Amino acid sequence: MTAPHLPVPLDVIAVGAHPDDVEIGCGGTLALLAARGHRVGIVDLTDGEPTPRSSGPEERLAEAAAAARVLGVVHRETLGFPNRRLFDGFEVRVALAQVFRRWRPRVVLGLADKTPLASPDHAQAVAITEAAVFYSRLTKWDDTFAGLPVHTVPHLLGYFLFAGVPTVPAGHWPLVVDIAGHLDVKLEAITCYKSQFPPEKAHVFPRVRAMAETVGMMAGCAAGELLVSSRMPCTSDPLGLLVP
Repeated sequence: MTAPHLPVPLDVIAVGAHPDDVEIGCGGTLALLAARGHRVGIVDLTDGEPTPRSSGPEERLAEAAAAARVLGVVHRETLGFPNRRLFDGFEVRVALAQVFRRWRPRVVLGLADKTPLASPDHAQAVAITEAAVFYSRLTKWDDTFAGLPVHTVPHLLGYFLFAGVPTVPAGHWPLVVDIAGHLDVKLEAITCYKSQFPPEKAHVFPRVRAMAETVGMMAGCAAGELLVSSRMPCTSDPLGLLVP
């Protein structure tokens, strides 16, 4: 099988169940990375539709494209699995792993935990993303992945969609990203989803700001986003880590 032509790699890929997940959970981190010249991508497993106030997928995808431009994202794609009926399974694992093999990210950001009283798609996305990172590095399976070369993702980090300060899942370690200079960009990106956050839901924006400021206060910065990893943070430059 002839290997397909590969694009310039992405440094980071953030994965969401629906358009607006990554903006809410880690939009500040993506904006920070893009501003520093890193190539950032987003993958939405579904188009997020239907929803009560949207006219349909075309409107939601246009909002997602606008939000990506605000964040400085260079590539965004939707895998087209069904909203409200997203389940971890072989087909969606392979589809996402093919994205990782094609774009060869150094870091994948995925949902870290389920969201009680919110969409069960989020819990499925946790399992799907973890499995796809594993599938991406498996050898002797070329026919399954359309000849795309094996790619080992060095780092998988999780982000949260909780309304309050989340609890770090067992076996994971926290990392707070200082997004003080990019919080307004994060909020602007979320604002692009006018079908999801009309005037009657304007209370969402001060809550997102308050959440970032609370996490930042806990970590010693003005605004932060909490990420988690199954690996302990490791550095050979502790002073550089603590005093950038």
